[in-house]
This record gives sequence, C-alpha cells and structure tokens, in this order.
Amino acid sequence: MGAQQRVFKQKIRSTQSLRKIFKAMELIAASRIQKAIARSQAASPYANALTRAVSAVASESNVDHVLTSEPDHVTRAAVLVIGPDRGFAGAYSANVIRESEELVRLLKQEGKEVALFTVGGKAESYYTFRDRPIVEAWTGFSENPTAEDARKIGEALLKAFETDAGDGGVQEIYMVFTRFVSSVKHDPEYRRLLPLEVVDADEATTSGRTGGGGSDAGTMPLYEFEPSAEAVLDALLPRYIDSRILSALLSASASEQASRQAAMKTATDNADDLIKTYTRLANSARQAEITQELTEIVGGADALAASAAGD
Repeated sequence: MGAQQRVFKQKIRSTQSLRKIFKAMELIAASRIQKAIARSQAASPYANALTRAVSAVASESNVDHVLTSEPDHVTRAAVLVIGPDRGFAGAYSANVIRESEELVRLLKQEGKEVALFTVGGKAESYYTFRDRPIVEAWTGFSENPTAEDARKIGEALLKAFETDAGDGGVQEIYMVFTRFVSSVKHDPEYRRLLPLEVVDADEATTSGRTGGGGSDAGTMPLYEFEPSAEAVLDALLPRYIDSRILSALLSASASEQASRQAAMKTATDNADDLIKTYTRLANSARQAEITQELTEIVGGADALAASAAGD
C-alpha cells in the first residue's frame, strides 16, 4: 500500500507542475490576444482603402493588366497556407491544414497543379513529413507578423505569378488562413488573391457602408488616372497584395492566441480534475493501509491472547 501512495503522490506532483505551465501559457495568450486584435483592426483601414483604390482602377478603366485579367486556361495555382509556428493551440493547426487540403483537392479536380507556400512551422512540417514539395516556407513570426514579413511573402508570390507556368510559375494564387471573428469564434477559410476578382470591389463597398458613411459611403467616385491606369495598377497592386497578406497574417495571429488560451484553459481544468482524482485515490490507499495495519495488530493481539489462554 505504501508503494501505491508514492505512485499517486508522484502523479500529483507531476500534474501540479504541468498545471503551472498550462496556466502560465493561458495567461500569456490572454495578454497577447488584445494586442493582436488591435493590430488587426489598425491594419483594416489601410487594407480597405487599397482594396477600394485597386477595385476602382480595375473596374473604371479598360486596362488589360496581367494581375487583373482572367487567364484562358489555368494549369498551375499557388496555395499559401498560413499556420502556427508552435502547438498547444487545440485544433487550430489541424483546422487550417484540413481547409488547405480541401482547397488542394478542389483545385486538382479542376485539373490544376498546386504549388505550395507555407507560413508557420506546423504547416511546413505537415507537408514535409508527407513528402509534399514546398516551393517556399516562412517560419518564426506567426504570433507577431510584421509588414516586412508580408512584403517578403508578397514578393515571392508575385514573382511566381509573373513567371510563365511552363517555367514553374503560377496563374492563380490562393490564401488559406483563419479569420478571427471573436475570442471564441475563428473560422478557417480560403480566398483567391490573384487574379483580382470583382468580389473584392463588392467587399470594399460593403466595408465602406459598414464604416458609417451613410447610404452613399460605398459609392465609387469617378477617377482620372495619371500618368495612366496601367501605371497606377503597377504601383498599387504590390501594395494591395502585401496588405491582404498582412491582414491575413494578423487575423491568423489573433486566432492562434485565442485558440491557445482556450486550449490551455481546458488543459488547466483537466489538470485540476486529475489532481482531485489522484488525491482521492491516494487518500483511499492511505485509509486501506491504515485499515490493514489495524487488522494485523488486532489479529496479532488475538493470536497472543489465544496462545496465553492455551498455556
């Protein structure tokens, strides 16, 4: 019985140590969520303004630009998977990868070859373990992305987009990321980044109305482009791509912190339940040991009494 008590006490100490780690990670994630949300909200006005500007040029001009024109036949598409660098975030990483696998399946059904680009160590390790080729991977900033990180990713994707498909380039670019809705709701989704879709203009109009400008807040004004609409697109589109990627990175960062806080809260609660269970089992083992010792003492006394009576 003494051995059982030692085992349970060791389990209690181990679980208590793990609980401290889980609680610390929960508090760290909670402190980072608000900062991540604030950064995501701060980047939205710039991204929305760029989206409206690019949509205006694309819709109000007749320029046949490579970044806004639909290709006749798409044979190769790029998929940028934005995942976490670390674990301990519940099903966050698995949900992003599941969404990316669904997108890859749909693209292959359409007869398109998929070129993978990944952000975060979890996405990279997933595809590397399965011997799936990755064109380029970025790690180390999933929890705190910057505009410079988005620029590097955007440059690589634009380079692939401007390269001929026969030479390893792509004709479409998709993003898979987790859209932050609230601290308890964050949805994995995919969006086409290039070529620029008409739906982007609708989203920009909706954003304008939501921003509180009255019924005419989303109305597109008339523009004059100088030196030319094509030159304006050449200048705006790289910035547009970078802003969309940065918005996705920031939204994914907030979702990661929220997922990690929820996962660590659950782990802490489970550790508390385990500690209570092991404590009850240790007390039961201790009571059984005391009962056995009392039984042995009483049995020995009875044996001595019977021996004395026989004499």
